[in-house]
Amino acid sequence: MRNSLLIFITYISVALAFTSTPLAFRRSTSLFAGESDKEGGAAIAKPKVGVKVDQVTKQKVRSVEKKKVKPGEPVNRRDDEFEDAPMFKVLLIGDESYDQTHVIQRMCEIMEDMDESQAASIFKQAQQGGNAMCGKYPLEHAEMYKEQLIRSDPMIYADVQKE
Repeated sequence: MRNSLLIFITYISVALAFTSTPLAFRRSTSLFAGESDKEGGAAIAKPKVGVKVDQVTKQKVRSVEKKKVKPGEPVNRRDDEFEDAPMFKVLLIGDESYDQTHVIQRMCEIMEDMDESQAASIFKQAQQGGNAMCGKYPLEHAEMYKEQLIRSDPMIYADVQKE
């Protein structure tokens, strides 16, 4: 019986240790908002002043403006104006150490729109005048042709000039 009494007292002391306020010492003053018996227990105080926030969101709307056309006028569906890409000249630079068959063969392999007779006449012009125009191309093509001619073995000297 003595053991059961000790267990009972230990149980009550542990239960009272984990309660927020001991039952015998409960006060009537409240430390927190909402701690009175009507409101159900301790709670964090809530401010009574509110701030009104208005949030306005606008959606982006894609609109298409239609041109008004008179009944007798034709409708132009495409008014886009495109500029032509600037053209660049690929020049073959003449050199005495060139082998004519090698230069003509490489020019025909590299430049798709060139045949052997054109390559031979360009080669002769380059040897006589110092340089000769191989053709006019957009910048990327002209630079590519120049690089391929320079990388030939033996090297074929070429240059690019704006038209």
